[in-house]
Amino acid sequence: MAITVGVVKFFEPSAGRRRDRPRRLRLRSQVLLLQSAVVAVTLATVFGTYAYTNNHRLIREYQLRALAVARTVASEPTVRAGAARFSAANASGGGAAHTPPRDLATQEVRTTAEAARKRTGSLFVVVTDDRGFRLAHPEVAQLGRMVSTDPSRALSGHEVLARDHAHLGDEVVAKVPVYAPGSTTVVVGEANAGVAVSDVHAQLVRVLLGGLGGLVLALLLGIGASALLARRWKRLTFGLEPEELAGLVQEQEAVLHGIGEGVLAVDSGGTVTVINEEARRLLRTDAVPGQRIESLGLTPRVREAAGTPSDGPVMAAVGERALVLSSRSVDRDGRDLGTLLTVQDRTDVESLTRQLDAVQAMSAALRAQRHEFANRLHVISGLVHGGYSAEATDYIDALLGTGPLGSDPPGLDTVQDSSVRAFLAAKAAQARERGVTLVIGEATWAEAPVAAPVDVTTVLGNLVDNAIDAAQDGARDPRRVEVELMTEETTLLITVADTGDGVSDVRRDGRDVFLEGVSTKNHSAVLGGRGIGLALARQIARARGGDVYLAEPGGPPAGGGCRAEPGRPPAGDEYPAGPGGSPAGDDAAGPRRVSGGAVFVARLPGAMEDDR
Repeated sequence: MAITVGVVKFFEPSAGRRRDRPRRLRLRSQVLLLQSAVVAVTLATVFGTYAYTNNHRLIREYQLRALAVARTVASEPTVRAGAARFSAANASGGGAAHTPPRDLATQEVRTTAEAARKRTGSLFVVVTDDRGFRLAHPEVAQLGRMVSTDPSRALSGHEVLARDHAHLGDEVVAKVPVYAPGSTTVVVGEANAGVAVSDVHAQLVRVLLGGLGGLVLALLLGIGASALLARRWKRLTFGLEPEELAGLVQEQEAVLHGIGEGVLAVDSGGTVTVINEEARRLLRTDAVPGQRIESLGLTPRVREAAGTPSDGPVMAAVGERALVLSSRSVDRDGRDLGTLLTVQDRTDVESLTRQLDAVQAMSAALRAQRHEFANRLHVISGLVHGGYSAEATDYIDALLGTGPLGSDPPGLDTVQDSSVRAFLAAKAAQARERGVTLVIGEATWAEAPVAAPVDVTTVLGNLVDNAIDAAQDGARDPRRVEVELMTEETTLLITVADTGDGVSDVRRDGRDVFLEGVSTKNHSAVLGGRGIGLALARQIARARGGDVYLAEPGGPPAGGGCRAEPGRPPAGDEYPAGPGGSPAGDDAAGPRRVSGGAVFVARLPGAMEDDR
């Protein structure tokens, strides 16, 4: 309800501002215009590049065509002979420069050149002697004159491709040397062939007009695609404008970071789409949107809850925190959008619950003690009033020797810390109400005060509760739980054994009893399911540099036997050595008084104060 009101409150002013703003182009129109402009500029750039490339290509093509014409003319025998004759006449003061143009126009050199020009459609075909005087030219008046461009490279034996400006206009020209008859080294003139640049440009225009249709088609397709993109953008944004989208993002950030719960959203492909700071803190991850759920380093139980919607809340342990996870599937118009996981911290609630359980157990023990004490007072009163003084004395001696109902279990005085001693006394009373006897191990010795009472009672309470449940539900009789506490400097060693049916069935199925959600008891009986206690106890121990191990899995009785053989090595997980180098699962004082069921060992460094 609070979230809904917050969203409405945030959104209404933005709606009002939207009505007061002057009208501007809508996002759809802006996208359409921008995309159309981009397409137009891109196509114009492409068309310009296309025109530039084709211009150079056509010039090169016409140059090569002119080169072929010039080579053909220069190789004609009549041209070679005529050029050689006029070049030789230059030495005696004759030659083309001293021959009338009318006489040069009738020479075979000009006749051959003109025939080639008309046949190829060239602008001109010119032949010169070895000094550059024209022997052939389309215009008779130009015969016998020096060519208008430099002939030196061609007369030196090189072929030349160029673009020149002569008296016929801009031209693309090719120049080749003319060799003397029977020689490949003696140059007696040059042959030039040229094409007007206007012809090249006309051909370029025809090529560009052919590509212009494709350009217009591409432009229309681009505009159409831009219109479709703008329409899709409108559908994806639900018709919202950029200012409205920015407002929604701000509102989302305010809501996500303003609530006291962690929020993690995962799409249908397993990618994180939304995560707030509270979720990062509780789940101990630095996740950001866009990461895969597998790469976040989440515990298996949290990862399973994030990927699979659950019908109800699920308990999970992350580090030293007890969390409640609720996952729901999200869909819109029949489309699966993923899963939304909410995370709540119940660490303090769990701690208070355990303290309340201890208080309730102690209260129940006190009520039972009061009731039994009243009954015994009635017995003593009856004996005294009946004159049975000797029997009353024996009865009182018996009471003083065994202690009243609800007194501390023997050996509890070896635990000096008052909070742990009261906790164990309450658990012993709770166990007696359920038909289970809690005994203190003979090797118990914890003379230092507890430095971390919350961690100690959490680990010890989980182990003892599981042992009481196992002993009560087991097939062995009498039903017992043995707790042993030992200290090594500031390290506390806890060993809890029971006479239950063990956890061999769980291990045989390939499951780890320390995994979240693994339990031999009914999950539906507890909100959020079972299988959180051992996982939480192990994580607390490991956070302190210690651990919790299964020293012996135990098992149901076979053929009525219920005692383990003394000295038998543990059948459970490997675990570190206890004080003095002996395995932590062995009882230093001899065979354990409670056997047959599971044996758990916890090692908590720094849990005790250094009393030195």
